[in-house]
Amino acid sequence: MASQFLLVAFLAITCSVAIASDPSSLQDFCVAELTSSVPVNGHVCKDPKLVGANDFFFSGLHLAGNTSNPAGSKVTPATVTQIPGLNTFGISLVRIDYAPMGINPPHTHPRATEILTVVEGSLEVGFVTSNPENRLISKVLQKGDVFVFPVGLAHFQHNIWNSNAVAIAALSSQNPGAITLANAVFGSKPDISADVLAKAFQVDKNIVFNFQEKF
Repeated sequence: MASQFLLVAFLAITCSVAIASDPSSLQDFCVAELTSSVPVNGHVCKDPKLVGANDFFFSGLHLAGNTSNPAGSKVTPATVTQIPGLNTFGISLVRIDYAPMGINPPHTHPRATEILTVVEGSLEVGFVTSNPENRLISKVLQKGDVFVFPVGLAHFQHNIWNSNAVAIAALSSQNPGAITLANAVFGSKPDISADVLAKAFQVDKNIVFNFQEKF
């Protein structure tokens, strides 16, 4: 009985220590020191006395991105790399330009939920739920419409008209990351074995080789 009591007491103390932390930042900001080589989860804080307005500023989202590429789209990021003042705040922004019929191909953000607003044009957007359902949830958006892509789920955008389109998206991470599915599967370095991909996609290996040459 005494040993059980001691175990319960130990667990209670351990849990109280584990949750005895501040739920939010202990300082006004932690501007990223992007030149630091110290390995941390995020970025080392810049000396506050050296922080200025430019650490919280970025100019460029008014400029159209170059969509002359096979996908017909261009993402212009405003993450912690462009705005060091975003460090520790868990938020970032991107502009996405789409050529006529261009796509932002299926991809995921491993560290962020995304909320997208159409600024110009019309977009077909969608995401796919996780296994085993793999259900496509999609909608056609018009100018001013908003759509949410849950964190980690594969999603896409497609400009369905013969004119340019523009969207602005906010993401719930200073560094959301992006994994474009086709690039990851067929463009890995080194290549994933053609035997593995042929079996996974149930196609001939020559088809796999053809895809790998494209990426």
